[in-house]
Amino acid sequence: MTFPVKLVFMTEIQFDHTELLELSQAKMPFGKYAGRLLVDLPEPYVVWFAQQGFPSGKLGRQLAVVYEIKVNGLEYLFEPFKI
Repeated sequence: MTFPVKLVFMTEIQFDHTELLELSQAKMPFGKYAGRLLVDLPEPYVVWFAQQGFPSGKLGRQLAVVYEIKVNGLEYLFEPFKI
């Protein structure tokens, strides 16, 4: 099942709920926060990525979603997935 999501940039994307499940387990592969769950990255760090440009590929798409979740105060969506 997919549903449209409006992003801050006013772009509509199709979002599959399985992507949210996958995102809840995705980890930062490099840098100061290597090994930390993407959803647990500090907001200023994610905002910095948004300003500088997200990396290409899957990681960039995931960070863009994390950015939207954080700036819109939706972090609670991941609480059920935390152990």
